[in-house]
Amino acid sequence: MSIVAISERPELAPMVAAWLWGAFFQHPGAMDVRALTALILLPAVGAEETFVLFDGATPVGTASLAAQDLDARPDLTPWLAGVFVREEFRGRGYASRLVRMVEGFARSHGVTRLWLFTQNAAPLYAGLGWLAVGMEEEHGLPVTLMRRDLAP
Repeated sequence: MSIVAISERPELAPMVAAWLWGAFFQHPGAMDVRALTALILLPAVGAEETFVLFDGATPVGTASLAAQDLDARPDLTPWLAGVFVREEFRGRGYASRLVRMVEGFARSHGVTRLWLFTQNAAPLYAGLGWLAVGMEEEHGLPVTLMRRDLAP
């Protein structure tokens, strides 16, 4: 298992965009895969980065540190965003490893608090130390807003 940053392997961006589009962007007005690829490749705003996890030579998952993620909460930043593991590789702890990678990256850049929202994975994040702090709405769906305070 290894994890690489998109900034080091930009050729992975179209694949990651296709994963994320299929998992999270199936709603009216969502950007298409090409626009999502361009967004992934944009220069970072602060400590932004997207990571790809490999099982051997096979890319199997992704997660990002993003300046903004939840439209309803532009006041909160930065975000753990786009956590995705291909279905056939789930149940192996890869999502947890990706979350920990983003947390470590954020911590190394002076971030003391992260945010995320999830429609159905709150138990996963709670098990990793994330705290549910309320409910929000994203594209007409209820989501759980969660926070993780990062120790210095």
